[in-house]
Parts: sequence; structure tokens; C-alpha cells
Amino acid sequence: QVQLAESGGGLVQAGGSLRLSCAASGRTFSSNTMGWFRQAPGKEREFVAAIRWSAVSVYYADSVKGRFTISRDIAKNTVYLQMNSLKPEDTAVYYCAAAPGGPITGRIADFDSWGPGTQVTVSS
Repeated sequence: QVQLAESGGGLVQAGGSLRLSCAASGRTFSSNTMGWFRQAPGKEREFVAAIRWSAVSVYYADSVKGRFTISRDIAKNTVYLQMNSLKPEDTAVYYCAAAPGGPITGRIADFDSWGPGTQVTVSS
């Protein structure tokens, strides 16, 4: 199992930027894909972005393409989500997750380790 801890959330005005971090510990070598998801109040959890540890392969939800960038630092076992041009509809709790094996994925069911989440609030 992989232990995950997010940080970097907060309150920002529309058009602003935030960078989320996800520190991974434990059996990190067993995780092939790292992902970011978000859940707004009253809505289902949704996929945001994913990246493979071993290769520069990334995958984004259409709603964040061109605004968000996912990256990873293997030496630090950390995954980042740079969020630019934020909109009020980006307001949500953001979760980091790890998926073992297989191709890069955005399916929630493929991820078996989750962090506790970090709140991102974008004011209009």
C-alpha cells in the first residue's frame, strides 16, 4: 500500500494559480500511475489528471486541459498539480491517488490508494 499526503490547497481568486503537492511513501515502487481527482459539494468525484512514474506519459480531463499541468519528481516521490487560470467551478476537494500496474488511467476504480484531500476554493 502507498501512503499519500496532499498539500498546497487554499483560497485563490479566479484567474489565479495554485500548486498542489502529493508526497508518496511506503510501497511507492508498486504504483505505476499517479492521479489527481476532485470532488465538489454535492457532486461525484471526478478525474483531473494522471501521470506514470516511469515515463513522461500524462492524461488530462478535458475540463482542465491547457490550464493544469501534472508532473512528478521521482527522487522526492512527489507528484505535483500546477493549476493556472483557475475558475470558480474548479472549487473542490482535490485528492491524490495511486494505481498499481496497467496503462495510464483515469478510472477511479483503478486507483487503490488515496490521500485525505486538500481543499481548493476559487472565488469569483
